[in-house]
Amino acid sequence: MKTGRIAYDDKLERILRIAAEVFAEKGYHQASIRDISRATGVSLAGLYYYVESKEELLFRIQEHSFETLLENLRRLLEGVDDPHRRLRLLIENHLRFFVANMKEMKVLSHEADTLSGEAREQVDAMKREYAGIAKGIMAELAGSEPAVDLRVATYSLFGMMNWIYNWYRPERDVPVEELADDIHRLFLTGLLPLEDEVPADAARAAPGTTRPTIWRRT
Repeated sequence: MKTGRIAYDDKLERILRIAAEVFAEKGYHQASIRDISRATGVSLAGLYYYVESKEELLFRIQEHSFETLLENLRRLLEGVDDPHRRLRLLIENHLRFFVANMKEMKVLSHEADTLSGEAREQVDAMKREYAGIAKGIMAELAGSEPAVDLRVATYSLFGMMNWIYNWYRPERDVPVEELADDIHRLFLTGLLPLEDEVPADAARAAPGTTRPTIWRRT
């Protein structure tokens, strides 16, 4: 499988968009390259001109998504020093991309561990870079004594944003700008009005020390 950089022309981007729809609908392992040929209207020979295999299609979907996210984010953050503004820009950039590309978001979430070898390493490197930018912003916001672990904070934010493909519907939910505002506020200040205090009992650990399990002890 080829993993080097390639030029993404309009035809390839269309193929990747439709392939993402097929993978999201059928699942990567159930979908075939013939399914993608039928959905795109591109012959098998035409598909193989761009990619060598179904796995390369999955790789290109992930690569192109993360490259686009990173490129847009770097451009938005250039010259912006305020960490509050930087976080807000990161959130809106993430949400705008994935609201416009819900199928890709589902594929990235469900098929995160499907790639292997060099393809997996390249995608993981882009993920680390992206998460590193977010974690750096968190560190700026939190100062020298963060109230929570920065890794927990970073991936909790991504968890909030990445789950939207399961419930967010642009035609009935708030606009993307408001969605970004709400997630930004929830993440930084929580649900309660600023003047309210969290009851002390609410922060206590649950009783008992055993791990919940669905299995009977034998």
